[in-house]
Amino acid sequence: MRPWHIDICICTYRRPHLAKTLTSLSEIERPDGTVVQVRVADNDAKPSARPIIDTCATSLPVAYVHAPARNISIARNACLDSSDADFVAWLDDDEIVDQTWLRRLFEALLSKGHDAVFGPAIAIYPQDAPTHIANGDFHSNRPVVRRGEVRTGHTCNALVDMRPASTRALRFDVAKGRTGGEDTDYFHRLWQTGAQFGICDDAKVYEDVAPARLHPGWLMRRSFNAGHVFGELSRRDARLWALPKLILVALTKALYCLLRALVSAGFATSRLWWLRRGVMHLGVMAGLARITPKTQY
Repeated sequence: MRPWHIDICICTYRRPHLAKTLTSLSEIERPDGTVVQVRVADNDAKPSARPIIDTCATSLPVAYVHAPARNISIARNACLDSSDADFVAWLDDDEIVDQTWLRRLFEALLSKGHDAVFGPAIAIYPQDAPTHIANGDFHSNRPVVRRGEVRTGHTCNALVDMRPASTRALRFDVAKGRTGGEDTDYFHRLWQTGAQFGICDDAKVYEDVAPARLHPGWLMRRSFNAGHVFGELSRRDARLWALPKLILVALTKALYCLLRALVSAGFATSRLWWLRRGVMHLGVMAGLARITPKTQY
């Protein structure tokens, strides 16, 4: 029996931190009976990530894929198109992995019979980060359970079983490659094919938060776009006659959250938490109403 092949896929765009991500992968525990390779898709028009890969000291083989377009979905699809691995793990290029990360994901996937498993991405804030943002931990990303099950996921920390034909054929939506949410959409469509998802809280990765993301404006844009994707998915799943009710519910939640933000005016962390929730529900409304989101990347 041949060993199972795992590709760790990373999409990058002009981010020097990629070197730290690759270096951290050198220390991972590889699951028994597997062959592990890293696959980097460079989304820059120029092959700017190539020198990083060529000079980075890593114990794992690294395959370079040039996917110019500045569209993250194109880069993600380039990873899938160039891979014939049995399993694909997804990471971001601003993350550091725990030594046991891949082994824990792999064991969780096989032991539970899941089609994909997601772990947390824990934010690491710089020392000069605003206290209310660091205390609120608004940048960490954890899998979400909805109505007792995981219906979608994220590419910042995931392992996917690529052996089913339906999974092998699925691709990321290029239309979402500049607005965000392409991974939420991808995994939701995978879930709709009958795929079962799980969570592995022990499979941790750590994300260095860039200074440009330590502003409320960035958090609001991210929250709006996240809500927009959720609204799109809800519209896709709902019957036409149910849409007005869904929009009304989202509006009610948005107004409630914004009211709570006003009440919390003297408490910066709480105020920002409720503002983000309110803006997210406004994004849900926009997604339900087919309003086109703004480009984020």
